[in-house]
Amino acid sequence: MSREDLLALVAVLREQNAALAEQNAVLSARVVQQDAEIERLRGRVAELERRLDRNSGNSNLPPSTDLFGRPKPDPEPRSPRARGKQKGAPGSGLVMVEAPDRVEDHRPANCADCGEGLGGRASAGFARRQVFDVPLVSVAVTEHRLHKIACDCGHVTVATAPDLVAGSPSSYGPNLRALAAYLLVHQHVPVERTAELIADLTGAAVSTGWVSSVLAEAADLTVGSVDLIRALLTLGHVLHADETTTRIGSARRWLHVACNDRLTLLGLAPRSKAGADTLGVLPGFRGTLVHDSLSFYGGYADTAHQLCGAHLVRELTAAEEDWPKQKWHQQIRWALAGLNRQARRVRGGEIPEIPPRSLEFYQRHYHQGVNVGLSLHPRAEGRKQTRARNLLERLRDRAHDVLRFADHPKQVPFTNNTGERALRPVKTQVKISGCHQSETGAAAWLAVRSYLDSARKHGLSAFDAIHRAFTGNLWMPPIALPA
Repeated sequence: MSREDLLALVAVLREQNAALAEQNAVLSARVVQQDAEIERLRGRVAELERRLDRNSGNSNLPPSTDLFGRPKPDPEPRSPRARGKQKGAPGSGLVMVEAPDRVEDHRPANCADCGEGLGGRASAGFARRQVFDVPLVSVAVTEHRLHKIACDCGHVTVATAPDLVAGSPSSYGPNLRALAAYLLVHQHVPVERTAELIADLTGAAVSTGWVSSVLAEAADLTVGSVDLIRALLTLGHVLHADETTTRIGSARRWLHVACNDRLTLLGLAPRSKAGADTLGVLPGFRGTLVHDSLSFYGGYADTAHQLCGAHLVRELTAAEEDWPKQKWHQQIRWALAGLNRQARRVRGGEIPEIPPRSLEFYQRHYHQGVNVGLSLHPRAEGRKQTRARNLLERLRDRAHDVLRFADHPKQVPFTNNTGERALRPVKTQVKISGCHQSETGAAAWLAVRSYLDSARKHGLSAFDAIHRAFTGNLWMPPIALPA
């Protein structure tokens, strides 16, 4: 080839090389873009898998949301003890009473051997058999006659009707009204079925409108007790606060609870600090507030805080599922369980306080676990932090609020289970009876439920409590609570 041909070939090869370099740059940029997209999709898949694996054991979801069931742990070795009542255990059979309400005598008519008649002969003794039953209920109508008496002066005076029968010429009495309120609020029976049940059992053909009106009446009657419940909760030493969703008609609403082991107060309000304030307890409370570390509870700076240990344990369980080869989550969970075990011994009267060496031992392992976790999950500047990092920072920054129960084991509980238990009946009500159709009806139901739940915590049955409200003997919580 001549020199000119070689130069022309070199020029062509240079052009091809430039085109290939440009194409390579485009492909390289596309690979970088695809790698970023793959990484994003991997993160998205991991997040979706994490959400799919959420259950009541590793998150704040209730057990009712475990659609596919929680993974069952390995079965423990079966106990050699047989099932059922154990030898030597006290029995619980139906015991005969010495003074029955009614006695029925049964005498044989003829001799079982020769057949001779036994009429008129004296009894030589008897065997006892007792049947425990309830009498069939039937509505009884009591007529109150308001007599008119003429005086010598010519004026005619009419007797004043008792408070329980004042109003319309005919009405249902306090027993029947208390039964309707009891079925609606405590037993979660829907309005129509409450009317049907009352008609079937008593013969009183009450209307659904009347049943609905009983709820509003019960709420009005219990106002005094609910107001005192609110005041006593505000003045208490420990307060549980929690929230959940409910429905009124087609709208979702937030429900708040403020309670302790003796009193309960429920109310509708937005999911915010201002909403929680509407219950009238948290603004003036100065004790220890137990909650699930929802952000707006941190706004109550005048209170001490205890973060719910059950929520933290579930979050640590989720972290273990996400990072099974790491051990920090197991160590923190173990330390919390050890402290809670010691606290239960204090509350049970086994020991006067958590031994200082045990307290220092578990707290040291707690902090070590947090520090190890933070080193394995460094903070990512400029982007959203991982769930593990957020959990670890909370365990570090709010360690006093996590471990407060260990410093005051007799007063401060490890979990917020008391608050969660107070909310469960509301979820039960929605599942059985459906949602309330108006905010007024929902507020009335919650007021009566607060009254009944508080009375039951003091040993009074739900029916007795509501019956006392309808008969003018409203239950009031004691101001001086027992130690």
